[in-house]
Amino acid sequence: MTTTTIGALPLAGLRVLDFGQYIAAPGAGQNLADLGADVIKVEPPTGDQARRIGPFGTAMVRANNRGKRSLAVDLRAPAGQEVVRDLITSADVLLHNFRHGVSERLGLAPETLLARHPRLVYGFVTGFGTRGPSAYRVGLDIAAQAEFAVMDLTGEADGDPQRVGFTVADVLAAQALTSGVLAALLHRASSGRGQVVETSLMEAVVHAQAASWAEYELSGAAPRRRGNGQALVAPAADLVRTRDGGALVVSAYTEEKFAALCQVIGRPELAADARFASNRDRVAHRRELLDLLHTTLGRLDRSAALERLRSAGIVCGAVRRFDEVVEDADVRASGLIADCRGERTSYSAPTTPFSLGGRRPSATPPAPEVGEHTDRVLAELGRSDAQIRALIEDGVVVCPDVGMKNTKNTKNTKKEKTA
Repeated sequence: MTTTTIGALPLAGLRVLDFGQYIAAPGAGQNLADLGADVIKVEPPTGDQARRIGPFGTAMVRANNRGKRSLAVDLRAPAGQEVVRDLITSADVLLHNFRHGVSERLGLAPETLLARHPRLVYGFVTGFGTRGPSAYRVGLDIAAQAEFAVMDLTGEADGDPQRVGFTVADVLAAQALTSGVLAALLHRASSGRGQVVETSLMEAVVHAQAASWAEYELSGAAPRRRGNGQALVAPAADLVRTRDGGALVVSAYTEEKFAALCQVIGRPELAADARFASNRDRVAHRRELLDLLHTTLGRLDRSAALERLRSAGIVCGAVRRFDEVVEDADVRASGLIADCRGERTSYSAPTTPFSLGGRRPSATPPAPEVGEHTDRVLAELGRSDAQIRALIEDGVVVCPDVGMKNTKNTKNTKKEKTA
């Protein structure tokens, strides 16, 4: 096992083996890479399944694999299993999102590996956990959104349930796995022992709805889809259309903020109106309140309405398209967006959503090609040039730079099931 370099990024000197595909496990690996770990993306000869589903998959790969090294190896071949066994001896963390049961068939069961490598932190994501009746089900983001109330709570009250506009379950699971791995590494620093970190898409989205869970226990009524706005306060997260075709959201549900909002819209008397005198009154008369906001703020252009609201200290926000976000001055000033430049491709991508000591990566290598670093990783394991070439010729590994990619085992290769 390697050790962290003093004065470097927090995880510098640590090695992570990332067997993940799509988003949940690779997203956790990406977070660890941004914190300085040497992350080796271990993928089959045909690559991460996301590489084979067009632009949607290419975007996944780019977003979740920056700065990693790719080792393409056939885990079903005995020689490939030997490579992985050697690699694990140098690893601090192992990540995967195999379908429950697959890791055992590949010789990567957590109890087996921790018995051999007691300092290893072993983290994995499944769709629905490993203890309940759905343990062996295939899990994808949309299934978790559907089955654990995310879709039911998203959309207009009289409309169909809606998925959140990005893969929220996958992203939340990646963050949960990252947190668990970091906790396990901290525990290892004091105990000298690794442990298993397990999470699932189910656990991630249910945990994210803790307030809804508490609301249900308090009221006895299941939270319902209602579009914009919040059930128990008003105005809160309510949408207002403006004269120029734009839209904004506004929240001013405390007595002080509602009084300030009444001043902004030129109707100070509404603060004492019986329909709006308390939060309970405003919730009961939400439709009338929204009509008033549309009549007043709706007469202004979006920028003018926002300026008035912000000047009064009222929480508000412009409803913006994604291309507006890409050019946002605050996003750019934050240092969140890093340049990803390599010999084959260049693009930009968000890095860590936090800074350490006021700093975060401003540039990272892009996501690797399939097997781009296979020869170098094998050389680090002590394989000679002749041995590396033999593995390539036998189709056990893929290394495009060597120019000897064998198609023997890359056609009709069974897909590994993922969370």
